[in-house]
Amino acid sequence: MSNSISKATLITGCSTGIGRSTAVRLAAAGLPVYASARRAESIADLAGQGCKTIPLDVCDETSMREAVRTIEAAEGAVGVLINNAGYGSEGPFEEVPMEEIRRQFETNVFGLVRLTQLCLPGMRRQRFGRIVNLSSMGGRLTLPGGAFYHATKYAVEALSDALRFETSGFGIDVVVVEPGPIRTEFANTAIAKIDSLGASAGADSPYGPFREGLKQSIRDAYDGPMGALAGTPEDVAKAIEKAVTARRPRSRYPVTLAARMLMATRRWLPDRAFDTVLASQLVRPGR
Repeated sequence: MSNSISKATLITGCSTGIGRSTAVRLAAAGLPVYASARRAESIADLAGQGCKTIPLDVCDETSMREAVRTIEAAEGAVGVLINNAGYGSEGPFEEVPMEEIRRQFETNVFGLVRLTQLCLPGMRRQRFGRIVNLSSMGGRLTLPGGAFYHATKYAVEALSDALRFETSGFGIDVVVVEPGPIRTEFANTAIAKIDSLGASAGADSPYGPFREGLKQSIRDAYDGPMGALAGTPEDVAKAIEKAVTARRPRSRYPVTLAARMLMATRRWLPDRAFDTVLASQLVRPGR
């Protein structure tokens, strides 16, 4: 264990997409990266790209404690925490089972909270830390069919704002990264969830046409005309690198033109006007 300031970087959710790209990019930049995922075999290859790999399940207290203990034993502290693990669950509010809602919050919010709590004492001891929370443009605006996913990202935004003030005096910066549509497995996962909910709801569900329209809107966001505004995991990794390495990072980093455009539109449009825009793209249930 060294007495110098540790910049050991713990990244959650590195098996695919944004987490994987970030781990590779930060390791190439010379940071000591600890890439993590629930299944260790899914990230084994990252060891050949300059990363140390550890198993970590953000829904398991023992797993989180052991990961932080391992890094602190080797490095002194987790100096940089990148809370990336999460997923999107889509479907009509009425038909999403409470079990799925709890799982969504456990992964996207409670795991982030608990892992951050476990890392903070080490950051305070060394009077340095950088916490990067992966939110979304969906933490600044809400789209139909994504009530619970959006709720988790609004929670991440609020938690980050409170934490930024509470920890700044200890030399700890808290940053939110807000991607728009990113070409990962996110869309396929969301569509699969919609199909699963549809099968459970049955053919007589009053939300059938809405669900089909929702799936098409997700496809369009990645593969249709709007897909030209979608980004890549590397785009997000670049923003995270800026947040981690800047002497004085910004509090928020939106990623992709789509995110900037949609967040600006939502900021200026009244609620009913925004609903009208959405109704031009989706089937309104009950109509």
